Amino acid sequence: MKLHDILVKESSNILNGWYSLILKTYHPDSEVFLAKKNDPFANPIGHNISVSIKGILEELLNNMVQERIVGLLNDIIRIKAVQDSNPSDAISLLFLLKQTLRDATKGYIEGEQLFRELLAFEDKIDRLTLLSFDIFMKCREDIFNIKVNEIRRGAFMFTKRAKVEDDKL
Repeated sequence: MKLHDILVKESSNILNGWYSLILKTYHPDSEVFLAKKNDPFANPIGHNISVSIKGILEELLNNMVQERIVGLLNDIIRIKAVQDSNPSDAISLLFLLKQTLRDATKGYIEGEQLFRELLAFEDKIDRLTLLSFDIFMKCREDIFNIKVNEIRRGAFMFTKRAKVEDDKL
């Protein structure tokens, strides 16, 4: 049996395990709330994580279309960037996938060939991890620019009001 076939067979277990590990990175109260991932309106973060990790796994198992994988990573990494997580917490999500893969495949990996296939698959995840870091930093840059622009607008409005008040005197 090839690794791809094993991963497809175990994909449901991999997704459930990965999602559970991701939830453990949150505060216990948040973890309980996020575990209810069914409703995208009542639980947009849990739903987004669920949809994103499913898409990421599908891309890893198939063609890995660059635009699609970047979009999926962006959706999940942006959440961590906005939540003020540090970069290592944000990109650890992909290391959790590697842990889940190893757990799901440990009963199958006997020969050297399957082990090599697993290492090659993990290399793809490592590349996504590096890409995730770039996405995280871009999100943080965007947040920083938004804050700077808000400060500039506030300073401009303050100066404008001060000038109007000064003109009245």
